[in-house]
Amino acid sequence: MSIDYSVIIPLKDEEENIEELIEELEPVMQGLGPDHPWELICVDDGSTDRTLLILQELCKIKPYLRVLAFTQNFGQSSGFAAGFQAARGRYLITLDGDRQNDPADIPKLTAAIAENDLVVGWRVNRRDPFEKKIISKISNTIRRYCCHDGIHDTGCSLKVYRKEALEKIKMYHGMHRFLPALFKIEGLRVKEIPVRHRERAKGKTKYHLLNRSLGPILDMFVVRWMRRRHLKHQIREEFSHTHDSR
Repeated sequence: MSIDYSVIIPLKDEEENIEELIEELEPVMQGLGPDHPWELICVDDGSTDRTLLILQELCKIKPYLRVLAFTQNFGQSSGFAAGFQAARGRYLITLDGDRQNDPADIPKLTAAIAENDLVVGWRVNRRDPFEKKIISKISNTIRRYCCHDGIHDTGCSLKVYRKEALEKIKMYHGMHRFLPALFKIEGLRVKEIPVRHRERAKGKTKYHLLNRSLGPILDMFVVRWMRRRHLKHQIREEFSHTHDSR
């Protein structure tokens, strides 16, 4: 059976959230209709709590669920990349495992993917601590200026990708934050849609000043270099031995 949608969720120590997230996601995906088969790929990124055990139990009762378990913590970019590679769907949907992304917004993004290659969620009303919001606002402003991607919020994990377009992009550590810019470098179509954002009710955030500043800044300059050095050309006309010369 062909798969229309592959939902990909990287997870690191989310034992308090994963079961509720899946229960919330299931009716949303089923609501897309029986003509749109789907699968859920959860990538356990070296969790040290009960996240993997919970996923293993859920696999016994959720036929759409697939679990990839890393040997150790490799990071969110690796989690997304592993999910992308394993996905069988024509369209790939990503979201965070902390339940701050609202699955109810997924239909808005899937409705827009028909005319685009990537649809990006934009958290217009962030429900994060003040420090995290300030860091995100500054980094997004600098990134838009340097990368010219026109996207307000690349940190929102709620996105929908056309798989054949995503296969043109090479993934690197930390580059999940710059996928809209990389798509635009390749001349692909990117659209941004406002989505809801929720407070983290359970568990602890994995992000802090260090992993939200120095690394992404260095990655940003790499993407800026790629954008400036991207090869461009236009062919005016092609001639060959079989060209009609009459």
